[in-house]
Amino acid sequence: MSAITTHVLDTMRGLPAPGVPVLLERVTADGLETLGRGVTDSDGRLRDLLPDGRALEPGAYRLSFDTGVYFTATGLEGFYPEVSIVFAVRAGEPHYHVPLLLSPHGYTTYRGS
Repeated sequence: MSAITTHVLDTMRGLPAPGVPVLLERVTADGLETLGRGVTDSDGRLRDLLPDGRALEPGAYRLSFDTGVYFTATGLEGFYPEVSIVFAVRAGEPHYHVPLLLSPHGYTTYRGS
């Protein structure tokens, strides 16, 4: 399992959100460095964002979710076509799970386990 994982849940339908494209980036002095990308599985999870062998370095990271793709696929009209979450990675922490709870007109996130 990757040191950074995510899970997208559709809170309006009470179901996982499969098929959401996700991009993982690290904030650097030169801008943003792409570390990984993928699409949520049938359970709304993405377990392999950080490539194998890539160390989890302290700093700021960004997860970007292409929620517009999901809303289009489900026939919903969403207000947020993209959601970006910037979070801090601290030294000595081995794993970060960053879920996204999504509805057509709102979202929330938290640090999961």
